[in-house]
Amino acid sequence: MLYRVRTGIPWRDLPERFGAWNTVARRFRRWALAGVWEKLFQAVQEPDYEWVLVDSTTVKAHKAAAGQKKVRRQPSV
Repeated sequence: MLYRVRTGIPWRDLPERFGAWNTVARRFRRWALAGVWEKLFQAVQEPDYEWVLVDSTTVKAHKAAAGQKKVRRQPSV
């Protein structure tokens, strides 16, 4: 179902590996009427920031990230 939405192809052009196009289309319609897609959409709208927490004890920045200027070596004569 996501393949069809992503590619925008008609139901009849679904690859055979997904099964009969009519079966997939009917399942999509049943899920739409049952509110499955709406629930799924709502579930992915609210990110869980508890798992994204980053602090300085786990991240080390490169020297250049702090604004340190590049050291240019003088050519040897």
